Amino acid sequence: MTATIERGSATARVNPPADAAAKTAKPRRPGLLGSSNGKKAVMAVTGAILVLFLIGHMAGNLKSFFGAESFNSYAEFLRTMGEPIVPRRVLLTVVEVVLAAAVGLHMWSAISLARRARKARPVKYAAKRKSQAGGYAVHTMRYGGVIIVLFVIWHLLDLTFGAVNPAGWDGTPYDRLVQGFDPSRWWVTVFYVVAVIMVGLHLRHGLWSAFQTLGLASGRSYRPLKGVAAGISAVLVLGFLAVPLAVMAGAIK
Repeated sequence: MTATIERGSATARVNPPADAAAKTAKPRRPGLLGSSNGKKAVMAVTGAILVLFLIGHMAGNLKSFFGAESFNSYAEFLRTMGEPIVPRRVLLTVVEVVLAAAVGLHMWSAISLARRARKARPVKYAAKRKSQAGGYAVHTMRYGGVIIVLFVIWHLLDLTFGAVNPAGWDGTPYDRLVQGFDPSRWWVTVFYVVAVIMVGLHLRHGLWSAFQTLGLASGRSYRPLKGVAAGISAVLVLGFLAVPLAVMAGAIK
C-alpha cells in the first residue's frame, strides 16, 4: 500500500514554472502586412497603380496640343464616364479614392521598410558601401517625396479646384491650364519641373527595385532592364514637361 502511494506521488504531474513556459512559447509570426514581403507586395501593387495613373494622366495632358475643345472634352469625359449606368462623377470619385489609398499605402510601406532596415542594422558599416540601387535617385528619395507631396497639394488647388489659379473655379480646364502656366507665373512652372523630375527619379528607382525584387535583373538582362527603367521614366518626364513648357513658349495659348 505504501509503495503504491509513493509510486503515485512520484509520478504525479508537476506544472512547470510560469517563466519557463514563457521561454518555451513560440513567438507569433507577423501577419502578411506585418512582414517585409507583405510590405514589399503592397509597395509593388500600389506603385503599379500609380504608374498606370501617370501614363493615363500624361496622355490626357497631351490633348492640350490639339486645342481647347479637345482638352475640355477629355476633362468632361472624366466626369461623365460610366453614364448613364452610373451617375455623373461617380467613377471619377472611385478613381480618386483608389489613388489616395494607393498613395497612402505606398508611403506607409516605404516608411515601414526603411525603419525595419535601420533596426536590423543599428550599427553603421565601418567602411561606406555603395547601395546596389545606386544612383542619384536613392539619395533624393526622402526630399523628393516631400517635394512631390507639396506639389500634388498645389496641383490640386491650382488646376483641379482653381483656388489659386487666375482663371478660378469658373474657368474651363483649358483656361486653367494656360493661365496656370502663364509666363508671368514662371515660378509655378519651375516648381512643376522640379517636382516632375523628382517623380521621374522616384519612378526609375522604383522600377529598377521591382526588377531586382522579381529576380529579373541579373546576367545579360541587367543592362537592358536598367535602360527600360530609365527609358520609361524619361518618357513620362518629357511628356509631363512638354505641356507647361509649350505654354511658356506660346505654343499652347
